[in-house]
Amino acid sequence: MQKKPWFIVGLVVCLSPLAGGCGGGSGAGGGMDATQIPPGPNGNPDGHCAVPSAGLAAVTASPTTVVGTGNAASCTASAVVAAIAGGGVVTFNCGPDPVTITVPEIQIFNDGGLGDGSVTIDGGGLITLSGGGANRILYQNTCDESLHFTSSRCDLQNTPHLVVQNIAFADGSTPGDATALGGGAIYVSGGTFNAFNIRVTNSTQSTSHGDWAGGAIYTVEQSQPVFVVNSTFDGNVASSGGALGSIGTSWSIYNSVFTNNATLTAGDGHAGGAIYNDGNSYTLSICGSDFEDNVAASLGSGSIFEVVDDLKGALVIDQSTFTGNSNTGSVQSSSHPSIYVEATDKAGNGGLTITATTFN
Repeated sequence: MQKKPWFIVGLVVCLSPLAGGCGGGSGAGGGMDATQIPPGPNGNPDGHCAVPSAGLAAVTASPTTVVGTGNAASCTASAVVAAIAGGGVVTFNCGPDPVTITVPEIQIFNDGGLGDGSVTIDGGGLITLSGGGANRILYQNTCDESLHFTSSRCDLQNTPHLVVQNIAFADGSTPGDATALGGGAIYVSGGTFNAFNIRVTNSTQSTSHGDWAGGAIYTVEQSQPVFVVNSTFDGNVASSGGALGSIGTSWSIYNSVFTNNATLTAGDGHAGGAIYNDGNSYTLSICGSDFEDNVAASLGSGSIFEVVDDLKGALVIDQSTFTGNSNTGSVQSSSHPSIYVEATDKAGNGGLTITATTFN
């Protein structure tokens, strides 16, 4: 695997259950389908891990912009692009039925919106944004000059803040060239990112490359841990990390579901059927989540691949279930199939904490 010396620190561990679930609370034209399956509720109904306040849904009672005027026809791709460019809190009023809006790649400008590019996108449980199989859906990159530099250290800045909640993403696709990197649906480099009650399906990062990853989401240069809460990832594909991919990102994943995600099957080095992590000094923390029927082409990492290059990190799993994920060649014991970990020693014995978790 290609290594890069990114440095991100963060650790949030879910230890205590909360009965009853988690608190907290979300071009022109555009294709719409009023028969679309609603994007929520999502996540693992059997997951009851308490979520820290930093991972709860953002408050959206006073939106900056509302997309739509009460019917599906008013919710166009151009209206979505303009609303996100305006920053702040974006909500939708597209009528009472689920709506799919096919959008171009939506870019988050570092100096856009209300000044620092920050935006919260809340679909109200009715909206799906689709890339139509042609493009990625959301793109944030503080070190992309075309999105305007706002800091002398673009790799260290903590804005924009991107939050997606109560919304679905479908049929995203990375460009098939050297600019691809990762994130079939969402790419976030720099600033911060959180996801609450989202669903990402059938999104693809299709270029075969060592650290290019994340059929659904790819993150790097995050100034704080990324929270993924009450969310579902199904049927996504990538070179590595069928659902999530990252370099140096600390993830805190709660009460979520990963099903039928996969790596590319051609060639070597395709690891992490559901999640792929690489880089220095980071932690992957998972609580109350379900991993089922995810597949990786190498290292037996059907559910999770984690290599902490400087061996200063951890994988912490609590109250979760792993079923039917590929496990051939796993470096873990037979009781922990489908996971490949190098966190604090090369044998994979240290840096790994698994409690109240079932492997089938």
